[in-house]
Amino acid sequence: MRLTTFTDYSLRVLIYLAVSEGGQPTIREIAQRYDISRNHLMKVVQELSQKGYLIASRGKHGGLRLGLPATEIKIGMLVRDMENDFALAECLGDNSYCVLTPACKLRSVFTEALDAFFVALDAYTLEDIVSGRKRAKLLKILSLA
Repeated sequence: MRLTTFTDYSLRVLIYLAVSEGGQPTIREIAQRYDISRNHLMKVVQELSQKGYLIASRGKHGGLRLGLPATEIKIGMLVRDMENDFALAECLGDNSYCVLTPACKLRSVFTEALDAFFVALDAYTLEDIVSGRKRAKLLKILSLA
């Protein structure tokens, strides 16, 4: 399983906002720091804003900020909100045409694995990702220190 670039960028935006310590960075600034497409990032920010993960303000003093405290942003929920397909195999999809599905145990094995994946992700918040010793490294990497 591989997360989409959309989810990857969503995580990066939220990490950036969590360590920016009260600032209101812009999409342009975040895109430059990560060296990623501003246009693609705009779509990511729009989705994150619609789902309440961040607040975007326009204007001269506008920018982005977290819509929830970092302690309330569960990584598992974010991934569920940003991804649209968790079918690890055809048999997990809505339109399975595999002739083995009625007699095959792989469907339940993959479902169990996916559940375990989310149990692990649900154990972490955005704050867990950016706190402690990693925070100083993130600040330095992102040139925010």
